Amino acid sequence: MKLLHLSAAMLSLAVSFDTVAATQPKPATDHTKQANNAVLEALPFSDKQDFENAKRGFIAKPDVVTIKDAKGNVVWDLEQYKTYISEEKSAPDTVNPSLWRNSQLVMQHGLFEVRENIYQIRSFDLSNITFIKGKTGWIVFDPLISPETAKAALDFINQQLGPRPVVAIVYSHSHIDHYGGATGLATADDVASGKVQVIAPEHFTEHAVSENVIAGNAMGRRAVYMYGALLPRNAKGGVNGGLGMTVSTGLAGLLVPSKEITKTGESVTVDGVEMVFQMTPGTEAPAEMNTWFPQFKALWMAENTTNTMHNILTLRGAQVRDALIWSSFLDETINLWGDKVEVKFQSHHWPLWESKNIVPYFKKQRDIYKFTHDQSVRLMNQGYTGEEISEMIKLPAELEQNWATRGYYGTLRHNSRAVYQRYMGWYDGNPANLNNLPPEQVAKKYMEYMGGEKAVIAKARDSFTKGEYRWVAEVMKHAVFANVNSTEAKELLADSLEQLGYQAESGPWRSVYLQGAYELRNGIPSAGGTQTATPDTIRAMTPEMLFDYLAVRLDPAKAEGKNIDINIDFTDLKQNFTLTVENAVLHHSKNQVKDPDVALVMSMKTMNRIQLKEMSFDDAIKNGDLKMAGDKALFNSFLAMLDDYNFWFNVVMP
Repeated sequence: MKLLHLSAAMLSLAVSFDTVAATQPKPATDHTKQANNAVLEALPFSDKQDFENAKRGFIAKPDVVTIKDAKGNVVWDLEQYKTYISEEKSAPDTVNPSLWRNSQLVMQHGLFEVRENIYQIRSFDLSNITFIKGKTGWIVFDPLISPETAKAALDFINQQLGPRPVVAIVYSHSHIDHYGGATGLATADDVASGKVQVIAPEHFTEHAVSENVIAGNAMGRRAVYMYGALLPRNAKGGVNGGLGMTVSTGLAGLLVPSKEITKTGESVTVDGVEMVFQMTPGTEAPAEMNTWFPQFKALWMAENTTNTMHNILTLRGAQVRDALIWSSFLDETINLWGDKVEVKFQSHHWPLWESKNIVPYFKKQRDIYKFTHDQSVRLMNQGYTGEEISEMIKLPAELEQNWATRGYYGTLRHNSRAVYQRYMGWYDGNPANLNNLPPEQVAKKYMEYMGGEKAVIAKARDSFTKGEYRWVAEVMKHAVFANVNSTEAKELLADSLEQLGYQAESGPWRSVYLQGAYELRNGIPSAGGTQTATPDTIRAMTPEMLFDYLAVRLDPAKAEGKNIDINIDFTDLKQNFTLTVENAVLHHSKNQVKDPDVALVMSMKTMNRIQLKEMSFDDAIKNGDLKMAGDKALFNSFLAMLDDYNFWFNVVMP
């Protein structure tokens, strides 16, 4: 029984880097060198305050940061970056100097004291892991992606500061780099017994699970691009992910929260440490919260403020975030604690100290989202489209020259398009774009109208020599989609994407461009990555989540004309459902039909074991874990209607 096929659904973020490219990466062109030199002259590189902040409170770091799983597989390796990134080295021609500066800052790794009783370990993963010292143990905030990296961090802080047990884990929000490593710190039994509390914002679990399931296959594939999964670790490849170097690749876990926070001002005391929460749903995540520590005058900002402009719409795909409400919550933060805070820290990057520095920082973080929202909407109401707005919108000098609002992760260009999308959707109002041709069809027409592939490539080469890389990429995109077997077209498209990557200030933009170039030169990969729809995630799914996932897998061509009712009774949950296929749509309901075509009786635990391939459908029947009545052949036909997704679908080629 293959109800839930998730083993490949969120393979995302890393494979081996030893593949020999069909065409090796090229050097930076003179145009790229000039563009990157212009960045050096435009931004205040003489300001070294961030480096002082990133080093402040340093205690210790391991000689080597290479973390392996139980089988000896490397799940995190900072050593690769050390071979070519250091504070002493100037930016290579192939890296935007501003992004290089961000990489130098993120490479400040190890154990740091934020202030007395508050510690962070940085660059053991994409995110920071934070340890609050209670009376008897550690309260851990945001335990990274992988159990292996979280455990390595716990072991290191215990080695440096003395062993203490984990008494609580706090998830700031519902993204995997903030909860996936929890099982490296505690077990589900620890939580069930009350030995360890797990605290999270309201609706955390449903958002954490749903993001990795419903659109997980497509988002996971695009995450390969966003994080540069196949890129070599050198100055022509992976440099920085914007929020951190990159992601770890262990098998992420999920400990379901034992307590959810539901309102701003709610206070919880754990092991002598008081925490006051600010709910911020709809900002950087649909379920998110900041935390105030009154006794330390310290403010944990989750991922609502980092040292970069964040995403209104992440390039891997997600629901569009609300820039306006994000700004309003940051204004609320200032009003709640701005006059009291002495240090603010968060799940990425480095802290900031003293209210006189923190409040201006908060105001600029608030205003980067408010400005992007307001000016995108202003231009939208003047009739401009998202593409036009992204070309027109410019930051004022006070935000443009501020390091903490530079576009290392989000960018003004794609965030302004996201605001347009939130209000106006995909259609730009031009009738020609209402029912336009899909890429392969339009590509062949473009090539025909432009004089054929040979003529187009010749013209594109001239444009490339002029440094018109965006235009070359646009034209060669059509050439590749018109003839995917054209090595010449693919190579020229790869060359243009590569130069755009070398110029990109955003870590994800660089990765997207260079990953596209990599696949054009090497072909589509077939294996590797980080699985985020892990066994813990699957076990955390409610029946409704499972059934919604099955519904988006239903192939209408196979379901057309079929009418099937399947009753399912979950004995451990004491919940009963009917799945109905009708009009090529799958519905689920708690109002069971009286005479189903098939009736299944089992525990949710058995369902999960079948999903996880720990037992087969037939074995579950044989050993009595599943009882079935009705038409088994009809049920098998239902299973045959469900699509299995191909994770490695084409992106940069048809």
